[in-house]
Amino acid sequence: MEYGKMTPAQLEAEYEVVSKRFEELKGKGLKLDMSRGKPGKEQLDLVSDMLTVLQKPEDCLEAGFDVRNYGELAGLPCARAYFAEILGCKPEECFIGGNASLTLMYDTIAKAYTHGLLHSEKPWSKLDTVKFLCPSPGYDRHFNVTRSFGMELITIPMTETGPDMDAVEEAVRDPAVKGIWCVPKYSNPEGIIYSAETIDRIAHLKPAAPDFVVMWDNAYCIHEFEGDYVPFPDIISLCREAGSPDMVFEYASTSKVTFPGAGISVMASSVDNIKYMLSLLTYQTISYDKVNQLRHVRYLKDMAHTLELMKKHAAILGPKFRAVLDALDREIAPLGIASWKRPTGGYFVSVDTADGLAKRTLALCREAGVVMTSAGATFPNGSDPRDRNIRIAPSLPPVAELEAAIDVFCVCLRLAALEKLLGK
Repeated sequence: MEYGKMTPAQLEAEYEVVSKRFEELKGKGLKLDMSRGKPGKEQLDLVSDMLTVLQKPEDCLEAGFDVRNYGELAGLPCARAYFAEILGCKPEECFIGGNASLTLMYDTIAKAYTHGLLHSEKPWSKLDTVKFLCPSPGYDRHFNVTRSFGMELITIPMTETGPDMDAVEEAVRDPAVKGIWCVPKYSNPEGIIYSAETIDRIAHLKPAAPDFVVMWDNAYCIHEFEGDYVPFPDIISLCREAGSPDMVFEYASTSKVTFPGAGISVMASSVDNIKYMLSLLTYQTISYDKVNQLRHVRYLKDMAHTLELMKKHAAILGPKFRAVLDALDREIAPLGIASWKRPTGGYFVSVDTADGLAKRTLALCREAGVVMTSAGATFPNGSDPRDRNIRIAPSLPPVAELEAAIDVFCVCLRLAALEKLLGK
């Protein structure tokens, strides 16, 4: 029965039952972490053979080039070709980085701040105001990158098809608005896939700022855990066809394909943008780890081979997501106190509680030994105006631990809802 339809006496009786269950869970002394989308040990073990791909000096030769030496600032040609196939762009549009695509994103914003982008009139640091659009709920690390440079973050509501494009198109009329963060496939945290119309409208944006940048974080481009691989359009060619070839920077990595701490990443953009960034990067680094680039290409081979590996990841992740969603369906859905998305890829489940329950729910979870992403983290400046969004990361714990953690979560959400309804 929905809590909102219960009588005061029924609510009090339910409160007693749920409070007792909460105390029982606290007594178990659990220490479970569901705060970040980390691959579990079983996933890491899948690719342990990659560590032995390069064993002899001659294994480090690629097209006559010794990858142990200096050179190839933009990345090995074979690594650029690999990511070009994954993203659907061209090898010359790719720059290969280290293990974290976030580093490349930060570097793009940092260079805009210190030097300006290709079409900037001046570095962003010389401007009175810089604003950045943040579709929300979204990825806290994105928001924190731009906030760390003192930019004003503007919340753009997320819809079932991606960012509210009416709001985006209105916002970019302001020349102080310099960019937008996007996770276009299996968005963090809601698992939304941007619709073809949304992507087309993004590609056809006509911002007032000549150096407006679409930060296209395609982190989950091949990360299905239910069903077959879903092809996705190449935003770089779409922007080029729309007359704004330099407007987008796209990012991806192998963080959740191989090893998060020892993968490779890519920054893809127009040839002119890549040339411009290389002109700045040449003062910063000789190159990223080419031995690791070659190790990845030799192991992953191509897109077809990589997608076969991703099916193995899916076989591990699918049961974990189902454990979370099944528990929510069973324990929370009948009560009318929350709603959630049912993603088929990515790394998160996004739950929207009734207004005003997220912080209290997660505080109770911490009391019971379960750590989740902080309430408000999925909004700019860590402030959820309705205090309702909670991001659940099912990937790290084994299924048994995950079931225990989601049991705690459901009890805490029920208790928080009852406290509010009873005015406790």
